[in-house]
Amino acid sequence: MPEGSISSSRWLNRFIWFTAFATLLLICSGGMVTSKNVGLAVPDWPTTFGYNMFMFPVSKWIGGVLFEHTHRLIASTVGFLTLILAFWLWRVEDRQTVRILGLLAVAGVILQGILGGLRVTMLKDQIGIFHACLAQAFLGLIVWIGVMRTTFWRSLANAQFDVTKFRAIRSIAMATTVAIYVQLALGATMRHQHKDLAILDFPTANGAWIPDTSAAALAKINAWRDARALSDVDAFQIWLQMAHRSVAVLIGVAVILFCIRVWKARQLVVIRRLSILWVVFFFVQFTLGASTIWSNKAADIATAHVAVGAIMLSFGVSAWAIGSRVLQAGNQ
Repeated sequence: MPEGSISSSRWLNRFIWFTAFATLLLICSGGMVTSKNVGLAVPDWPTTFGYNMFMFPVSKWIGGVLFEHTHRLIASTVGFLTLILAFWLWRVEDRQTVRILGLLAVAGVILQGILGGLRVTMLKDQIGIFHACLAQAFLGLIVWIGVMRTTFWRSLANAQFDVTKFRAIRSIAMATTVAIYVQLALGATMRHQHKDLAILDFPTANGAWIPDTSAAALAKINAWRDARALSDVDAFQIWLQMAHRSVAVLIGVAVILFCIRVWKARQLVVIRRLSILWVVFFFVQFTLGASTIWSNKAADIATAHVAVGAIMLSFGVSAWAIGSRVLQAGNQ
């Protein structure tokens, strides 16, 4: 490959990971907007208090408007970066699959923008949940493109691996990634209820390992919450949070199992390092989850929890992509 082409390829790869980083910032910004309950601080869309979004005076960026308007600007930036990325991929990428993924990213970011606008104009929390979930899926797509663009990815085409071992590794990575995505969706559902957490203690749940959600128990719990100016809860909210905790445990087991299987296979240093990072970030995420409960969704802690969840999803997508590539190479 000519030197100029190599340099261009490197800059494209850097641009992809910059877009992924910008998407992570967007997810953090959205998490902060939801955690602070300021999603409607700006009541109109696509304008901002009647102004062109990009001409809104900085002097008016105060209170909740600061978080919501900043979120819109970051979203616009990600959209612009995605358009550039898709065009760049279409011009220089020789693999049709990667080019199509670039176009899919454009479709995803357009849909994401529309959902964000509808959330404001239609005042429906359900749209906000889909908006949050699509953001995570979009990040996963950008990460997948980034992994496919690496020199490491291309080198796997001629490598020799024990396909049997990697079949199990890929399956665990895939199942864990899906579980993380489900977990993120559960978290988004809880955040978009815009209420206090249904369970404020951890590791117990309202003082028990298995919460009592009978009518009498709920009446007692809500009387206790009313005395502390907390919102009332119902059985669905309690079991939703319990489901979130249960899936977290399953993810922890799966991530540790993945790490063990990868190190036993003794192949691919990259994926072994990735497995260690995945385990480390799980424990960070678990700690942030507990802190979110103890602080009753303090905005900064809850947003950090969302951010680390997105990073864990990115690790899962990377492991899934690499495993798939190894199996594809082994079957050729």
